[in-house]
Amino acid sequence: MLTRTTSSATPLLQELAARFPSNFVWGVATSAFQIEGAAVEDGKGASVWDSFCRKPGVIADNSDGQTACDHYHRWSEDLDLIASLGVGAYRFSVSWPRVRPGGSGAWNAKGLDFYERLVDGLLARGVTPYLTLNHWDLPDELQANGGWADRDTAYRFVEYARGMAARLGDRVASITTHNEPWVMSVLGHESGIFAPGVKDRATAMQVSHHLLLSHGLALQAMRAQGCQAKLGIVLNLAPLQPATDSAEDKAKTHLEDGLLLRWYMDPLFKGAYPADVLAHLGADAPHVQAGDMAAIGTSMDYLGVNYYSRGVVSAEGPWDTKNSGLPLTDMGWEIYPEGLTELLLRLHRDYAVPPLFVTENGCAMPDQLVAGQVQDNGRIDYIYRHIDAMAEAMRQGVRLDGYMVWSLMDNFEWAFGYEKRFGIVHVDYASQVRTLKHSALWYRDFLQHHKHVHANLLAAEA
Repeated sequence: MLTRTTSSATPLLQELAARFPSNFVWGVATSAFQIEGAAVEDGKGASVWDSFCRKPGVIADNSDGQTACDHYHRWSEDLDLIASLGVGAYRFSVSWPRVRPGGSGAWNAKGLDFYERLVDGLLARGVTPYLTLNHWDLPDELQANGGWADRDTAYRFVEYARGMAARLGDRVASITTHNEPWVMSVLGHESGIFAPGVKDRATAMQVSHHLLLSHGLALQAMRAQGCQAKLGIVLNLAPLQPATDSAEDKAKTHLEDGLLLRWYMDPLFKGAYPADVLAHLGADAPHVQAGDMAAIGTSMDYLGVNYYSRGVVSAEGPWDTKNSGLPLTDMGWEIYPEGLTELLLRLHRDYAVPPLFVTENGCAMPDQLVAGQVQDNGRIDYIYRHIDAMAEAMRQGVRLDGYMVWSLMDNFEWAFGYEKRFGIVHVDYASQVRTLKHSALWYRDFLQHHKHVHANLLAAEA
C-alpha cells in the first residue's frame, strides 16, 4: 500500500505523473443536494430528494439534506479549500429547484446569483468550473405531474438547460446534462431505494428513455443558442464478469451488461436500444416516438464515466463481494482498479466515443478524525491504483482528458445518510469544520509532481 510516508512515494509519484500529458485535467467533484443545505432558503423549491427523505425508514440514519455541508453559506471558504489542493477543475451540479423552483415558470434570481458567485469565485481562484445540470434533484412540482415518467419533463429540462447555458455557458468548461441516468431510472423507479421511490420496471425504462431524450434535445437547444461550453453526459459504468464459466452465468452477465451499459451507450452512439434487452423487457420496454433516437444520438463533445468497482454476476442470485477475497470499501464494493482499464478500453473499442473523462472515482472508508488528522491510507492506495489504471488505458490508445476524485468532502450519501464518507476532506457535521485527510494531502502532492515533471520537460526542451 502506498502512503504519504512511504520512502519510495516521491519517485513513484513522479513516474506516475509523467504518464499524463501536461494538459490533462485533474479535479474534484460534488453534487448540489449532497453538500449545499439551505433547503428552503432564498426561494429554493423542494426536490424529490427533500420529499423522499421525509419517508420513514428510507434513509439509513433518518437524516436529510436540510443542512448537509452548509456549502450554500460556506462556498467561499470551500473554494479556497479546492484551490489549495492545486486542482485545475471542480465539477459541481446546479440544483434545478434552487434556480427554477417549480421546474418551469419563474426563475429564482437569488438561486441564479449563487451559481454566478460560485463560477466567478472558481475562475478568480484559477479553478475551471465543470457544470452538471441534473444530479438527481428533480423539482418536486414536476414529480407531482409524473416526473421523468412524463414526456413533458424532458421539455421542461430543455428549458432549464437553455436558461443555465445562457447564464453560465460563457464561463464554464463543460455542461453535463445528466449524472448517471441508470441510477435515476433503476434505483429511483424500479427498486425504489432512491428518490422518488417508485417500484415499477416499465416506469423505470420509460424514465430512462425520457432522460436520454432530454439529453439529446438539450444538447441541440444549447448549441442552437450559441453555447460555447463543451457538452456531454455522465454514465455510471462497470465491467461485468460471470461468477463462473457456466452458460447460465455468462448469459445472465450479457443481459446485465445490456441493462447497465449497452442500454445507454447503444442509443447514444449506435442509434438504437439493444435488441436482446428489448426482447427481455417485453411489454416493459419504453414507448419511443419518431425522431427520438436521432435526438438521443446528437453528437457530444465528451463522455463522462463514473467508475467505482466491477460487477460479478451469478444466475443463482446476487453475488456476495466477500467471496472474491479482494479488499472492500466501506460500501462493501470490491477494490478492482483493473476494471477501469477494462472499461475504458471496451468503450474505445466498441463505440465511436468522443474524448472520455473519468468524472467520478473514489471510495467510502471508515475514516476517523484523530488528533486533527485522518490517516486514510486505504483511500490513497485506491486513488493511486485507479490513476495508474487510467494511465494503462491511455498507453493502449484511449483518449482520456481528465479525472475527478469523488468526492471533495464528506457529504449526504443519499440513502446511506451521513454514515458513509467518500470525501478527501473530512467534515464534522456538528461544527462544519473541514479537515484535509491524508488522501487530500497525497493528491495535492501528486498534482505538484505532475506540474513539476512537465515544467522540467519544458525547460529541457528550451
